[in-house]
Amino acid sequence: MSTLGDPAHPNASTRVILISHAATTATRRTAFPADEPVERPDDLTPVDLGRFTRWLTGPELRCRQTAAGLGLPGETEEALTDQDFGTWRGRALDEITDFSWLTDPSAAPHGGESVEDVIARVGAWLTSLRGSGERVAAVTHPAIIRAAVVHVMNAPAQSFWRIDVASLSVTRLSNSGPNWTLRETGHAVNQ
Repeated sequence: MSTLGDPAHPNASTRVILISHAATTATRRTAFPADEPVERPDDLTPVDLGRFTRWLTGPELRCRQTAAGLGLPGETEEALTDQDFGTWRGRALDEITDFSWLTDPSAAPHGGESVEDVIARVGAWLTSLRGSGERVAAVTHPAIIRAAVVHVMNAPAQSFWRIDVASLSVTRLSNSGPNWTLRETGHAVNQ
């Protein structure tokens, strides 16, 4: 009898693939994201990622457009919402004078979420999937992928900004037991 997806069997293997959304004007001009569209949606082409039990996207337009352009179905998952930069949303990085958020993971001078808040939110989402036996593909944001890597690696929150997540890159996670494993990160979605 198969235990795949049976919550009574916490060792059922779970796989998660996280895809970083396509570039936007905010990513190109080094600005804090708002809900801008992807720059060149017509350049996105469908990909075959294999079989998954769930396809998810962050709720923002850039995630939904990326998923559609890649030919991936997707339901919105609030846990995959981008980091909330509060009053800095839409502003360029060179307009900011308080950089405590880069060195203090508990800081949120913009009035939004701190890095610790994002890591906790994404960690709770991953914990909810642990042992489910699901295969989940999700189009989300660099901040969410950084938070997932920090959580999976049990790394200090200060390492969040030291993880580079390129547009349309893939990060693969797996779980079969109490811990997650980082399988790979940084490959282009079409590789």
